Amino acid sequence: MSTRPESTRTTPVTVRVPAKVNVQLAVGAARPDGFHGLANVFLAVSLFDEVTATPADALTVTCEGPDADKVPLDRTNLAARAAEILAARRGLAPLVHLHIAKRIPVAGGMAGGSADGAAALLACDTLWGLDTPREELLDICAELGSDVPFSLVGGAALGTGRGEVLTPVTAGTFHWVFAVADGGLSTPAVFREFDRLTADVVVPEPQASPALLAALASGDPDALAATLANDLQPAALSLRPSLQATLDAGLGAGALAALVSGSGPTTAFLAADEEAAAKVAAALNASGTCRATHTASSPAPGATVLPS
Repeated sequence: MSTRPESTRTTPVTVRVPAKVNVQLAVGAARPDGFHGLANVFLAVSLFDEVTATPADALTVTCEGPDADKVPLDRTNLAARAAEILAARRGLAPLVHLHIAKRIPVAGGMAGGSADGAAALLACDTLWGLDTPREELLDICAELGSDVPFSLVGGAALGTGRGEVLTPVTAGTFHWVFAVADGGLSTPAVFREFDRLTADVVVPEPQASPALLAALASGDPDALAATLANDLQPAALSLRPSLQATLDAGLGAGALAALVSGSGPTTAFLAADEEAAAKVAAALNASGTCRATHTASSPAPGATVLPS
């Protein structure tokens, strides 16, 4: 029988969690379980959501920020699922209110939902005074979704398996612009389109690029620009051809490289430095090819409890 958490805290707990960009997303053929093998080089970027956990009489979720109306507030939200799974493992009732302050684009290929799941997990663990071992938190993250473990860890990492098996990698500082498209793209739909587009070819086993990993470690934006790759980009462009105009506008404005972020439809632009990123963002905003832009740097820390 579930019991009420004997929280060691009565004050709310707020966790800040970063968005991610995939600087390499190598996708293998579909596996028997329906997932695809990946070599997924993640960078956490300084664009953050915040999730606040407060003691409550029932599990509830609220959200504020851009596109908050597109965020599910029921048990399908990964933040709610995180609270439920953690509570169930401890024989507790998930009596918590979760408030999401959202800045990461919704359904934008930057792991915003996954980030909120990781943040809620850490916030509830802290609120309820559970001190769950890091490995168990990562195990719960993997149960929640392929991108959730990286949202907890942050920094820079290679994700293998379906993306949930993480190996830290070295990364210098890089500057980015993210262009937000109108509407979202369904990750499963993009993978289905990838399968359709590759139906008549042999899809190789995904491998991390040694040249990309070396460029990341060097901190050289020109070297990284030459190695960025996303195997899902053709599928995302097939489903949303208008994204090509956004990519072209950013490159025309001086970005060193451009790619669809993850499954899209957010597009990512690597800039030479902070000043160049501001110029690219201004040009994209003026181009009429996107709804909004964000500038950010990487790497950024993973889910972090903020001082109360």
